[in-house]
Amino acid sequence: MWKRSWVWLVLTVSLAGCATWVSSDWVSRFGPAEPTRFDQPVAVAPGAPTYLGNIKPILDQRCAVCHGCYDAPCQLKLTSFEGLTRGLTKAPVYGELRWNEAPLTRLGLDAQKPSQWRRMGFEPVLNEHPSSPQVELEASVLWRSLALKQSQPLPAVQVLPPAFDFSLDRSNSCPSAEAYGAHAERQPHGGMPYGLPGLTEAEMALVQRWLQAGAPKGEPQALPAAVLRQVAQWERFLNGDSLKAQLVGRYLYEHLFLGSLVFEGDPQRHIFKLVRSKSPPGQPVDVIATRRPFDPPGVARPYYRLAHSSETVLAKTHMPYTLGAARLARWTNWFVRPDFQVAVLPGYDPDAAANPFQTFAALPLDSRYRFLLDDSGFFVSNFIKGPVCRGQTALDVINDRFWVFFVDPAIGANDDAAQLVAREAALLRMPAADGSNSSLLSWRAVAQAEDALLAAKTRHMERVFGAGRKPIDLDFVWKGDGHNPNAALTIFRHFDSATVERGLVGDAPKTAWVIGYPLLERIYYLLVAGFDVYGNTSHQLQTRLAMDFLRMEGEAHFLMLLPQSARIPLRDAWYRGASDEVKQRVLGGVYRFDAESGIAYPPGADPQQHLYGLLNDRLAPVLNRRHALNIVNEPNAQTLTALNDLAQVEGAALQWLPEMVLLRVEAEGPYASAPRHYSLLRNSAHTNVSSPFRESSRLVPSEHTLTVAAGFVGAYPNAIWRVGPSQLPDLVKLVRQLGSEADYRALVDRFGVRRTSHDFWSTSDALMRAYQGWAPAEAGLLDWSRLENR
Repeated sequence: MWKRSWVWLVLTVSLAGCATWVSSDWVSRFGPAEPTRFDQPVAVAPGAPTYLGNIKPILDQRCAVCHGCYDAPCQLKLTSFEGLTRGLTKAPVYGELRWNEAPLTRLGLDAQKPSQWRRMGFEPVLNEHPSSPQVELEASVLWRSLALKQSQPLPAVQVLPPAFDFSLDRSNSCPSAEAYGAHAERQPHGGMPYGLPGLTEAEMALVQRWLQAGAPKGEPQALPAAVLRQVAQWERFLNGDSLKAQLVGRYLYEHLFLGSLVFEGDPQRHIFKLVRSKSPPGQPVDVIATRRPFDPPGVARPYYRLAHSSETVLAKTHMPYTLGAARLARWTNWFVRPDFQVAVLPGYDPDAAANPFQTFAALPLDSRYRFLLDDSGFFVSNFIKGPVCRGQTALDVINDRFWVFFVDPAIGANDDAAQLVAREAALLRMPAADGSNSSLLSWRAVAQAEDALLAAKTRHMERVFGAGRKPIDLDFVWKGDGHNPNAALTIFRHFDSATVERGLVGDAPKTAWVIGYPLLERIYYLLVAGFDVYGNTSHQLQTRLAMDFLRMEGEAHFLMLLPQSARIPLRDAWYRGASDEVKQRVLGGVYRFDAESGIAYPPGADPQQHLYGLLNDRLAPVLNRRHALNIVNEPNAQTLTALNDLAQVEGAALQWLPEMVLLRVEAEGPYASAPRHYSLLRNSAHTNVSSPFRESSRLVPSEHTLTVAAGFVGAYPNAIWRVGPSQLPDLVKLVRQLGSEADYRALVDRFGVRRTSHDFWSTSDALMRAYQGWAPAEAGLLDWSRLENR
């Protein structure tokens, strides 16, 4: 063991010290680069390791947990062999002010071969020079970064020094293999995994053998015949020849293109992406790559195809959507059987294509709304898990936790609602109509259109629910048709990421939304179909400002259920410190609704809390309760009591907690069950969320609350705590008494698993297995890029 460690040390130190001669003599020593080396499969020598057979599990568990999204350092996305051979670039996707849209660099879309990525400025991380065992290591950034960690392991401290920069906006070095020696001298602790323990010697030896064998990918497993039959069946449905079928196919594609589509009854849960293709079913997929799903396809007729995805499943991007017989029957009832005519297919002019109310006007509104409601949790997750892997500025438009309900289709999709949408379709224009190089000068037009729309809604609501009409009551809220758990959602914000959960998780929140069809569709086309993460700063800011309006509409719908006298006081409480103009945009100014609620409220009761209780009762048959703290999720009564006590902690002490903690309650005693896992979610209170600037000045620590949820919530844990049931009361006491950073550090000293812990990776692996066992359909790798260093 000592001898092998010594060999690693000598090898990596010698490689790190070769900066001077490498930079001047690289080509003459190793030969010219061959950018096409990985354009074709590398032959596999007998007995050699392969990426698919041996290396992928290592890279998944140790590398993809930070290198897996648009915000992966240096855009090095290690969730697939294609991402590995694409390599890295210094060009950022996030964190810079842009006058113009950035070039697209979407893996699998904007280039198909490593040589094409080289022409787009990406540097290789695998050797692309003529092969020899030495060159395969020395000319590989992957190897050099892993070996540097072996020679320069983490310092023997609990909290790493400030030289380790874990901020999301840190400057990334992104060295090429030629420059890696100089990089190692400047940043000796920059080895990978960064700021975490290194790979084991066995893992390093396997990676070495694989690289020296030429880094072959290996042969993927063929798709089962049953899966291929389902692919063919669904592609037939999506690609009917009639104009009606083509319009339906376009609608479905524009709403499902980000989803992880899986087939019912497939035990391996193969994942497919719905793409536009130049080629029809039965031929190899020829992907049409455009910025947005509604951009011109460049062909007379695009086809909607199911492309198999072999990327590693990540919790932060995985949005499963199941295709099966029952789903197909519902789609048939909504989009095939109704008797509607499509005389001509809509085009792709940006102003119209960005507006689904114009593009899909021929499709029955009731069908569109029921399609979205059927899996509303999926579509709302698209708002959160779409292209935006991070973005504090984008997410400070919402509160840290709130509940979402939906307008019943009998009201929100009836003839009156359909006529309103048809009349005002032009006012429902989306910012994406201005493209990705938009100007803030167009913002005023967006605001004016919103004002005109709210005025039209005021007239509509007065006509439908005004004097002499049936007042708004609980029937306004969809109850999931008696079986659908998507009728109620909880949305958590974790500063620069967020999570959507089905059910009403936690205690009653500060705010709630009620969403109808036009609002649901508009949010989708604002944040998903129309949003371009590569767009200029103005486009991104316009998107955030427009979302302000849509949040206010959802809140206004909830307020309308309350007594007329309670609405404005509650609105003002939600918008403390905001201007009168902002408050009146919610309710009482541009948008007015003065009719009394049809819900009976007991004298002296808190109207908001009473309404929450009524909604909870109304939706009780369909509510998902998997996150509840109850005897089902925690049979140990003492543990349950302690967890409930923890959930009642509130106020300034919570400001010292991170946004999201994974709590592992270990088994104790000879008859104990397996460890149980809980998510501790800090809900930061704000005076209001109406501004994208100076968020810290609007925080109210004295009103912070804590949600303790059974199981796993969120993709980016900030901390891992590990306790025994008998220690839980002490943990609760320490959390309640937090008053300084020193107090928090003492808590973590006792209960935390830090990034420097010797057993960090074994703990990580156990958490990943537990998550997979707890939620097999939706689980993916958790991301450690937000893991704290405290």
